[in-house]
Amino acid sequence: MELRELLQNITPPDEAAREQAHRRWAACAKPLGSLGLLETALEDIAALTGDAQAPLLPRAVLVLCADNGVVAQGVTQTDSSVTAAVTRNLAAGRTSVCRMAQAAQCAVVPVDMGMAGDPVPGVADCRIAAGTADFTQGPAMTRAQAVEAVGRGIRLVSAPNEMTQAYALAVAEGEASFGDGSVYMEKYVHPARHIEVQVLADEAGNVVCLGERDCSVQRHHQKLIEESPSPAVSRSQRKKLMELTARAVKAIGYVGVGTLEFLLDRDGRFWFMEMNLRLQVEHGVTEMLTQVDLVKWQIRTAAGVPLNFQQQNVALNGACVECRINALTPGTLSMLHVPGGPFVRFDTYLVSGISVSPYYDALLGKLIVYAGTREEAMRKMKAALCELVVEGIETNIAEQLELVSDPRFMTGQYDLTFMEGR
Repeated sequence: MELRELLQNITPPDEAAREQAHRRWAACAKPLGSLGLLETALEDIAALTGDAQAPLLPRAVLVLCADNGVVAQGVTQTDSSVTAAVTRNLAAGRTSVCRMAQAAQCAVVPVDMGMAGDPVPGVADCRIAAGTADFTQGPAMTRAQAVEAVGRGIRLVSAPNEMTQAYALAVAEGEASFGDGSVYMEKYVHPARHIEVQVLADEAGNVVCLGERDCSVQRHHQKLIEESPSPAVSRSQRKKLMELTARAVKAIGYVGVGTLEFLLDRDGRFWFMEMNLRLQVEHGVTEMLTQVDLVKWQIRTAAGVPLNFQQQNVALNGACVECRINALTPGTLSMLHVPGGPFVRFDTYLVSGISVSPYYDALLGKLIVYAGTREEAMRKMKAALCELVVEGIETNIAEQLELVSDPRFMTGQYDLTFMEGR
């Protein structure tokens, strides 16, 4: 999801609730505004929750710990080591805040929002990066990091004694980001593979599934490599999955291009995650495999044109792989050489002289290859990555070549843990 979409989903403060809270405290037998910032805080809580008498139980003090790269410019007398030291004391309950919170029956929850150095044991790890960059030298964070930061809120609970802290953090993040601290729980499937099914549906109730894509090579939930078909999905699994997907799409009366996403566990079970009512970035993989123009059919189904083919007409032969080519640094493109050859495709907006800024998505292009077998597709992708040249902008081309050459990827023995440690 893009940053603009995330920001549009943030619920604004409820000003009516804020005003009700203000009148409530003004009516109390005390001098007007005598509680100072406390009254303001209570009004803010009312606005965020939409409740003028919002309950404040259970209570917790969140201490947000982070480092800014601008300290390199000498703007403060202390460096990042002090942040780490204070955070360790918070985790050990040795600070004045901890003592006061104990008296007030409040939990103290130190949170690593982006500290330099290694994570501190006992501190909730919510970091996007190990500190921000020096904003006098460039952006403090990339747009991708901003998207990830706004989308935070998921907490993994592995044991019952972790529930209290995880709940407090999830509620706090929801209220701060979206004005809604509602929390729901779902099963954690790990390890797993990320599998998605491409569908087409028209107004006449016709639904066609165009196979599945394996999108398990991810870093920070951002996809790096996609392939179709998935080496982890058998023919019988694929048939059943597409049948269930078609039934679901028909049941909700969906029209257009869509993608249903699943997790595949090690026992061969699929767990539904979500449905995207749009084209995916990786739709080109399906287009090359099936020779179905998804962009064209998105427009046609929206215009009421019925599908002119059925499920039995969809051929899922061969193998297709996509590598996302991302910018690692901003810059100006000085030269672009696109690989050639049959069934090699590079979708990009790049032209010579274009400037790539750090303020938008890092995606530069999508390198897609098709071949008769997966092994041949892997060889073709390696050759295409070696031939692709982008000068003036630092990219992840070399890393992508390493990933597709990894024995685990080559043999199809990978899942969502593939990028751990990289």
